[in-house]
Amino acid sequence: MESTPVTRPSRSAAGGKPRRHGLVWLLLGFLVLQGIGGIFGGAAFVLAPDGDLLRMPTSHLDGTPFSDYLIPGLLLLTVLGVFPLAVAVGLWRRRPWAWFGAFAVGCGLVIFELVEYAMIGPDPQQLVWASIGGLIAVLCIAPSVQRYSGVWWGRRT
Repeated sequence: MESTPVTRPSRSAAGGKPRRHGLVWLLLGFLVLQGIGGIFGGAAFVLAPDGDLLRMPTSHLDGTPFSDYLIPGLLLLTVLGVFPLAVAVGLWRRRPWAWFGAFAVGCGLVIFELVEYAMIGPDPQQLVWASIGGLIAVLCIAPSVQRYSGVWWGRRT
């Protein structure tokens, strides 16, 4: 007797909400990674605005509007730390605003790294984090992520 593999239909096939597929999990992972990195990096700059905790001299800030890392640390902590985690929670709970938030996180991270490159010069980490930002933005465009989020090209479905 030949057994047929049991396949569990996706919730969308049963008329419900779509399941979290691989790209959604990948997007959630990148958002959490960015959020944790932003919180730790931002907190380190807020706790030690001289950059000592991360071994970054304030000479990197020469030619920028900042005399220490306090303001960049606060931006990093909130915009690229807390916000991506809030977006990840919203995405997990299938809130349509989270799709927009995730796309904003991805684009914002790329812009943040480009500005950092322009202001303090090249660093290998900039390429890594800018690539993660680009991947976050590209993952948001994937049809399965849009279906999961309840949006299609930015419009609620």
